[in-house]
Amino acid sequence: MILDTTVIIDLLKNDLPLIEKIKIFNKKEIPLFFTSVSVFELWQGAEDISDKLKLEKIHSLLDSFGSFNLDVPSSKEAGSIHSELRKKGQVIDAADSMIAGIAKINNETILTRNIKHFSRISGLKVESY
Repeated sequence: MILDTTVIIDLLKNDLPLIEKIKIFNKKEIPLFFTSVSVFELWQGAEDISDKLKLEKIHSLLDSFGSFNLDVPSSKEAGSIHSELRKKGQVIDAADSMIAGIAKINNETILTRNIKHFSRISGLKVESY
């Protein structure tokens, strides 16, 4: 299960329904991952944060999950996804296309609050909370 950036942000905010969902995944021994794309998005926002405690919390949270990188096969898949949606007039953020590409190549489901974007992608498994 790949955690979208929205999930990581909500975990940092101690979102209770999400925390309960994560507990269920842990109980079922479902491995949880983040992507290098989410790290980019988090750090892009974190550069404006002067709160050292919050930055440490991000580091600690990321240390508790596995990770997937945006490799060449995932990049190609992401490019195809982005192009297909653009042709349909359903453009999503490039970062979401990259996360979706990683998920599809690795046969993983994406956990997200952003169902609207990810549900447009053919063959992608998406779950919300």
